[in-house]
Amino acid sequence: MKLVHLVARPLLAWIFVSGGLDTLRNPEPRAQLAGPSLDKMRETVPVLPEDNLTLVRVNAAVQVGAGILLALGKFRRLAALALAASIVPTTYAGHRFWEVEDEAGRAQQRIHFDKNLAILGGLLVAASEGRSTRRARRRAAAELDASA
Repeated sequence: MKLVHLVARPLLAWIFVSGGLDTLRNPEPRAQLAGPSLDKMRETVPVLPEDNLTLVRVNAAVQVGAGILLALGKFRRLAALALAASIVPTTYAGHRFWEVEDEAGRAQQRIHFDKNLAILGGLLVAASEGRSTRRARRRAAAELDASA
C-alpha cells in the first residue's frame, strides 16, 4: 500500500465523519433544509420514509460509519461507494444554488456544490483504487517467475 493512500483516505473521510457527527448531534436544521428536496425525491422514489429527520439521521450515520471504514482502510471500495451514494442527495438537497436569489448566497452555495462534486470524484477514485494495482503486481510477479 502506498503512503499516499494511507494519508489520502483519512483526509477524504474526515469531512464525512465530522459532518456526520455534527448532523447526528443537531439534525433538525438539515431536515428542515432538506424537506422540500426530500418531498420532490419522494415523487420519484415513493418508498422513502416520510420522516425527514429519520432520513437525515440515517444519511449522517452512513457518513460516519463509512467514513471511519474508509479512514481505516477497511472495506475501502464499499465505504467509498456508500459515501458517494450519500453525498449525491446531500448535495442536491443542501446546495441548490440555482434557487438562491441573492448573488452572495448563490455564490456560496455554488462553491459548496462544486466542492461536493470534487469530493465525489475523489470517492470514485478511492472506490476504484487497488484492483488494477493488484493485477499489475500479479502480472509483474508472473513475468518475474517466467524469466527466472
